[in-house]
Amino acid sequence: MKSVLKIGLMILLLSVTVFSFGQKIISEGTMMYDIVIQSGSKEPQMADALDGGTVTVYIKGGQSRSDMISAIGKESTIHDNKTGNSIILKEYSSQKLMITLTKQNWETKNKAYSDIKFEFLNETATIAGYACKKATAKMPNGKLLTVFYAPDLTVTNKEYDAMFKNLPGLALQYEYESGTMKYKITLSKISFEPVAASKFDFPKSGYRVMTYEENQQMRKGGQ
Repeated sequence: MKSVLKIGLMILLLSVTVFSFGQKIISEGTMMYDIVIQSGSKEPQMADALDGGTVTVYIKGGQSRSDMISAIGKESTIHDNKTGNSIILKEYSSQKLMITLTKQNWETKNKAYSDIKFEFLNETATIAGYACKKATAKMPNGKLLTVFYAPDLTVTNKEYDAMFKNLPGLALQYEYESGTMKYKITLSKISFEPVAASKFDFPKSGYRVMTYEENQQMRKGGQ
């Protein structure tokens, strides 16, 4: 009887060990994505300039940074879970704008996305060498969001992207529509190397600074 219990315990420990080695918990790392856009129009549009761009996401504990770089410029979002403060940096042509967000602003900005509910499907794919599962959800604009995520890669910082807060794994590829544009973002590379703390510093100069409320008013005014 003791031998049977011993064997059972060994099998249980072995399965737990295999499971823990199979999963990668990401508390720090860098994810690089490629952007592909289909406009559905023969006329050149502003969003077409984003085609061929990249998105790089940096994670370090409760801090996150996302850099989108394209032919028209660069846009970065830096967020700190501890303080709740965030900034959005926009660098287009010679203009450099820094939008500051409080914790309440961040929650307001992401509320629609944080309520996304995923439907998990049986379809699978391999992306960047990782086994992925498919999920879909309805976006705030009523369009469909399609995601292939890796269950074996889990990000501890769920605030890095509100769109994927309820996803049980790292999004390696996702597609969605906005207006006549269809966006497809695919992981090209992932690194688990330490990220420099300076990546999450808020700039102290060189930018025109405005609050989130001021920026919202400016957008409403079409400026």
